[in-house]
Amino acid sequence: MGIAEDVAGTVLAHPDVSEVELIGSRARGTATEVSDWDFHVAAEDFGQVAADLPRLMSPYEPLAAQWDRLGDHESYLLIFAGPAKIDLIFPDVPRSWNPPWRIGPDTLAAVDAHFWDWSLWLVSKRRHGMADRVRGELLKMSRHLLEPLGITAMPGSLEEAADRYKRARDRLETRYGMRVSRRLEEEVLPLVRASDDDHYRPSRLRS
Repeated sequence: MGIAEDVAGTVLAHPDVSEVELIGSRARGTATEVSDWDFHVAAEDFGQVAADLPRLMSPYEPLAAQWDRLGDHESYLLIFAGPAKIDLIFPDVPRSWNPPWRIGPDTLAAVDAHFWDWSLWLVSKRRHGMADRVRGELLKMSRHLLEPLGITAMPGSLEEAADRYKRARDRLETRYGMRVSRRLEEEVLPLVRASDDDHYRPSRLRS
């Protein structure tokens, strides 16, 4: 499990966490090489755990660490080099969806992290042959992330979404006089563009 095992162990060691359980395709043994690692986390004091998670995850140097804006329960979403996507899900803590993004120089880096996290998750769904799910998520992505960037037409594929997103982000970087890190893009974009027949194995992960 590598980094996933390390992260789960660190979270379980928190004094307010009583259980960390692997769920989803990784638990069922049906995962592909790009599937994310989903963990249910039972917390006695969610607020304290949530406040401590950035500090606890910092030693592992995540490329992205964010709370899910569109989940029905609180989830802390992490991406590590490889790439490896790990979701810490708190099923006992319901939440409401955030509104579509407000775009500005103060949000562009967070938007970038959200886009590439979403894209990596959809690569896994595509690898499982879930074409309808991917199309539905692209519609949701259009409403919540791409339209606020000025992209009015729904993309027909993950590749098209990435190409349109990159052009819009680059234009905004020029307007704002800033540049967000390309580390996530460098990790995820090759998978977005790869054929489903490609034999991909994440790098820098212990077996």
